[in-house]
Amino acid sequence: MGMFDGRGVIVTGVASGLGSVLAREFAAEGARVLGCDVHDEAGTATMDGIGRYRHTDVSKEAEVEALVDEAVAWFGRLSVMVNNAAIQVEQELADTTEEQLDRVLGVNLKGPFFGCKHAIRVMRGAGGGAIVNVSSVLAVTGDPMLAAYGAAKGGVLALTKSAAVRYGRDGIRCNTVLPGDMQTEMVEAYFAAAEDPAALRAQAEGEYPLGRIGEPREVARAVLFLASDDASFVTGEALVVDGGLLAQCY
Repeated sequence: MGMFDGRGVIVTGVASGLGSVLAREFAAEGARVLGCDVHDEAGTATMDGIGRYRHTDVSKEAEVEALVDEAVAWFGRLSVMVNNAAIQVEQELADTTEEQLDRVLGVNLKGPFFGCKHAIRVMRGAGGGAIVNVSSVLAVTGDPMLAAYGAAKGGVLALTKSAAVRYGRDGIRCNTVLPGDMQTEMVEAYFAAAEDPAALRAQAEGEYPLGRIGEPREVARAVLFLASDDASFVTGEALVVDGGLLAQCY
């Protein structure tokens, strides 16, 4: 038997990276998975044979509401909501435009906010459920070129704790993971934009006590744990999955 046999799970941002791995890992554990993204060809390919796909811009509340309603119509009950979708704009704070900030906050903060809001709406009267928000180590530390991204991910951390303390008595657990760098398309694009991508990669890997950046599956399994019955007494938690990066004093 799988950890999530027959349970309904939504994963946002399934077209690539961690989201695609999350969808596959939940499906492999028996879940019925509804995945969403705005990149329809890649998102559909991820979900082919393992679940359903729906086009959803998570920065738009009406689209997230419709996503959750479709999940309930299909599953009968939504057991797990994973707010994973994210974008990244590499720009120092002083040069970040309002349009760039709105884009990043729209997907990376409004998306999880709307995901939590509408998951809670359907979970409260159905015996509860589990929400896992994907934040980042940049929620609690700084990157000189990712101010908007870090601000959004810090908001996700605060959102998670607020939801956890308010809705615990409704049987709803809300947790977050804080990953470090992973071998994903987003991180690869960040390296590729550098003057010397190989040097930047080597520098990044050298900052990790484990001597490497993470694999998406390593973070995905932490998400599955937080969503599972094994974490039944865990809520409001920020689980760092970063190869020891934040454990260092310098």
